[in-house]
Formats: sequence, C-alpha cells, structure tokens
Amino acid sequence: MNLSDSQTAGDVPRRVSAMEAVLNHLRGAIERNEYAVGDKLPSEAELCRRLEVSRPVLREALRALQTMGLTVSRTGKGTFIVSNGPVEDPVFGDYTASHLLEVRRHVEIPVAGYAALRRTPEDLDQLSHLLERMERETDNTAWVAMDTVFHLAVAQAAQNPVFRRVIEEIRDALARQSAFLNELGGRREQSNQEHRAIVEALVDRSEQDAVEAMTHHLARVESTLTTIVRSPNCTKPPQEGEAQA
Repeated sequence: MNLSDSQTAGDVPRRVSAMEAVLNHLRGAIERNEYAVGDKLPSEAELCRRLEVSRPVLREALRALQTMGLTVSRTGKGTFIVSNGPVEDPVFGDYTASHLLEVRRHVEIPVAGYAALRRTPEDLDQLSHLLERMERETDNTAWVAMDTVFHLAVAQAAQNPVFRRVIEEIRDALARQSAFLNELGGRREQSNQEHRAIVEALVDRSEQDAVEAMTHHLARVESTLTTIVRSPNCTKPPQEGEAQA
C-alpha cells in the first residue's frame, strides 16, 4: 500500500468516515461523467436510499462537493453539476484555499516570530489553556471554533492589532477550511501537535523555532489539501457506521 501525505511510515492508517466514502463515490461518478455538467443529482431521499446513509451524512458530502467547486446548490431546485473536475482550488466562504495559504504564509509565519519575542505571561496562559482544551476535545465543531481562537491568540501575542485584524477578516474561511481538513484529512491530532510546537517556541522566546513551527504547520495544511483534491479511486461507499482503512 502506498503511503499518502496524510499517512507516514509508522502511522496507523486513517479510517475513512461514512461521509468521506459518500463524497468519494459521488465525486468519482462526476469525474467519470456518470453525472454530466448541467445534470441535477438525484434527490437527497433517493441518494440516501441508494447509498444507505443518513441525511446528515449525505448533506456533509454535498457541502464538500460544493466547496470543491463540482456542484452548486439551488434553493428549492436541488444540486447541479457545474464541473467534472479536476478540483484545483477549493473555496472556503469568500476565499479560495490558495488565497488563504498565500496570505497566511506572509502573515502568520512572521507573526509567530514576533509573538515569541513579545508574548506576555497572560498570552502564554491563554494559549496553554486553549491548547489543553483542544487536545481533550473530541467534537469537531467545538475543536474548529477553538482552532480559530488559537490563531487569533498567537496574533494577539505579537502585540500588533493589525495582525489580529487580518486574522479576524479571514476567520470564517479558516473555520471552514479547518472543518474540511478535519473531516477529509484527519488533521485534528496532527494540528494539536503542531500547535503545541508553536506554543513551546513562544514559551522559550525562540523566534526561529516559532517561525519554523508555524511554517511546518502551514505546509502540512497545504499538503493535506493537495492530497484531498487529488482524484480518488471511488467505489460504492460502505454502509453508514462502517469504515475502511
């Protein structure tokens, strides 16, 4: 078995959720032109019946298809195919993934360095407490909310209100991207480890370590996104409650 970017030697293979399996199945059907551009997908009720999953699972998969730019949802009319791929640049709210990553590299990496030099004891207390909560959290929605707060807190520790304002501007997009990566890339545990490295660098007042830790964090975000948007080998998804390695 080949190792993907989200699975390195020694890792336990990530289990695929019912939602991810449904997404891969529908995406594969679209890319194989089983559903052509302009076609309307079957109703939610029909897809749930065919794929043997619940409506919440199906709706998550449909939202991911729209994020990838393959479909559009029209109120009262249904979901329509607008592209058969390949997926190039997922959209999170008002911003594409590439725009977010470009800005984050130019803002959050130097911000981490400034935060290491300027952070206060109060900043460290907030970040450490937040990190502990994130490492205990098992609910994805709650974790995503704390993830955005974490990045805002690092910006706050840089003691420049403009940095925090920039992160505030992209906060909603960051939350959408974080949820997307967690659901389809199993990113939560990796993110916790990367966040801890950032906090440890701030504790040590090491500008170099903080810059390197944030650089690594954003590189892993980018590599996971790249892995997700690659065309999958899609088959009929397992029944809800089942998973595959």
